[in-house]
Amino acid sequence: MARIGVPEHTGAAYGVPMVVAAADTPIDRVTRACRALHVNGGPLPVGELATIAGCSTRQMQRDFAEVLGTTPADYGRCVRTDAARIALRDTDSVTEAIFDAGYGSVRAFYEETARRLGMTPKDYAQGAPAHILLWSAISTRIGDVIAIASPRGLCRVVIGDAHELLEPTLAEFPAATLVRDDDAMVDVMRALSAIADGVDAPDLPMLVTGTAFQARVWAALRQIPAGETRTYSEVAAAIGEPQAVRAVANACGANPAALAIPCHRVIRTDGSLGGYHWGLEVKEALLASERTGECTG
Repeated sequence: MARIGVPEHTGAAYGVPMVVAAADTPIDRVTRACRALHVNGGPLPVGELATIAGCSTRQMQRDFAEVLGTTPADYGRCVRTDAARIALRDTDSVTEAIFDAGYGSVRAFYEETARRLGMTPKDYAQGAPAHILLWSAISTRIGDVIAIASPRGLCRVVIGDAHELLEPTLAEFPAATLVRDDDAMVDVMRALSAIADGVDAPDLPMLVTGTAFQARVWAALRQIPAGETRTYSEVAAAIGEPQAVRAVANACGANPAALAIPCHRVIRTDGSLGGYHWGLEVKEALLASERTGECTG
């Protein structure tokens, strides 16, 4: 629903860090396993992946947890869902897409794919014709904040040019109805503007998609009060995965809703800011505003 050397057209979609290590490390082993999953188009037995990666089954499980914050099985299912997206767009028949994507049953296809797509496969194949998405934009001290929401919650928040948000959304759901409605979004935009100004705001209802691990990280980020920060290590410990520091950083990078999911409150252990999709100047301004409770800039 952020990148190891899996195929270039798919690696970024799963939050795999594009790192080339000199020795045989967890990243090397996960790289080999992920390549095999992409070639296969979906899950493989963990024992087979371990053989491909050159390690034990237990080591394979540990490596996936450390590097990606997920299991080999869940990553494989994400790969298969990606294949389903392509199959649904390339055929008029959902039944054909079931077999093209490698699913063994109609029930498994609907249960897994609907959950990961955020809608039924039929709706997705048709470009989400029954879905109405509202959007609005507001000018803040850190730049324009653009948000998209469905009736069930906030889907996406970006900082910058509206085209960064709208064009990819339209390309993904060409038959959805996307409407600018500043009146309907007024409370959402006020809350986002308050966060941008360093003022704590009520939690916003969310409708974002990601892996189970990403969801846990994003939930933990929403527990960090304004004016406070956590390190990536502290977030990893908070979700019960103290070894998954790298995966936590990837989940922060994949955050689909800036401000509402405050990944800007996560910093490195040495106190440096680390990365931020919308720029370190924006991250620094947000943290400074939250520390003082006043706008900066």
